[in-house]
Amino acid sequence: MSLSQPITRDKNLWAIGIFVLIGAVALPLLNSAGVVADFQLNTWGKYLCYATLAVSVNLLWGYTGLLSLGQALFFALGGYAFGMYLMLMIGEDPNYHTRLPDFMDFMGMQELPWHWKPFENAGFAVLAVILVPAIVALIFGFLAFRARIKGVYFSIITQTLTYAAALLFFRNEFTFGGNNGFTDFKEMFGLSLYTSGTQRGLFIASALYLAACLFFNWWLTRTKFGKIQQAIRDSENRVRFSGYDTLNYKMLIFTAAAVIGGVGGALYVPQVGIINPNEMMPAKSLEAVVWVAVGGRGRLWGPVIGAILVNAIKSWATVQFPNYWLIMLGALFLFVVLFMPAGIAGIPSQFKHWRKKMASRREMPAEPVKAAEPVAEVETAKSST
Repeated sequence: MSLSQPITRDKNLWAIGIFVLIGAVALPLLNSAGVVADFQLNTWGKYLCYATLAVSVNLLWGYTGLLSLGQALFFALGGYAFGMYLMLMIGEDPNYHTRLPDFMDFMGMQELPWHWKPFENAGFAVLAVILVPAIVALIFGFLAFRARIKGVYFSIITQTLTYAAALLFFRNEFTFGGNNGFTDFKEMFGLSLYTSGTQRGLFIASALYLAACLFFNWWLTRTKFGKIQQAIRDSENRVRFSGYDTLNYKMLIFTAAAVIGGVGGALYVPQVGIINPNEMMPAKSLEAVVWVAVGGRGRLWGPVIGAILVNAIKSWATVQFPNYWLIMLGALFLFVVLFMPAGIAGIPSQFKHWRKKMASRREMPAEPVKAAEPVAEVETAKSST
């Protein structure tokens, strides 16, 4: 889209506005009227959080050309940071008569570890949701991009990072709940998590946050920074030879994507009621890549469509065909790669291209049919040779 085009004519902005009306106004009103069940609203809230993870993958892969296979790590770090606060809000354990999280009681701990104490403050926990993924991404990004690791090597090293972190969180002595992680949350900011009103508020917050992420992506791709970001995707060497320091651009994008995913994880945890190391396993990051590929890489709405559609199919398939879900997911990915390279969001442009191609073929003048040479002349020519 041209920068000179008036913003009010941008269809994406109108679509974001309609999404806010449906997600933050219509669905919550229908839920309060009893038309939409609490369970359905909670499930859709989970899908919206996954969509923010897909948006962060698209920011890296679709717009910058950095295929990260460890983006679920930042989603889980945001979830853990907010989960620590939720665990400390559970209150006194009726069996052990302490205010420690239950897994600490199982481990025989007598007092809260030093790194848990600041999370008794809600403000610190919210700040940590942003800062923890950002700091990890900044350190990793500096080391990786400074060493000019890119392409398939970057994908492998991000996958290794998230796998190593998952193994660390699986260990009980790491004081993050081990296998079970955090669960049994009861309240948040003084509000009970078991009430419809709180869950409705979390759904509205998820919808507004996803809309804000989409607006950020829309705005970023219109700026000079966004143009350079896309130029890095197309040819990083040319950008570097033009005098731009691609290291700083990639570090900022990588950190921004980590924060987007981290805040999405923090909204996900109170709605689902659990966070454990499985959320940062490489398989989760690969799923997020599939969401983006199915929805449409490098398109604003592609990751949202892909995340919601694939997770909705997953919810249905894991009940109806629990043993075949992964096969179905693989088949869906192959179908999209082979026949829909631009994903679902690219179907209109793909159809438009096909129509133009067919129209040009119809308008092309037919080649005149060459008249057959008289048989006698041909025979004469052959005999003379």
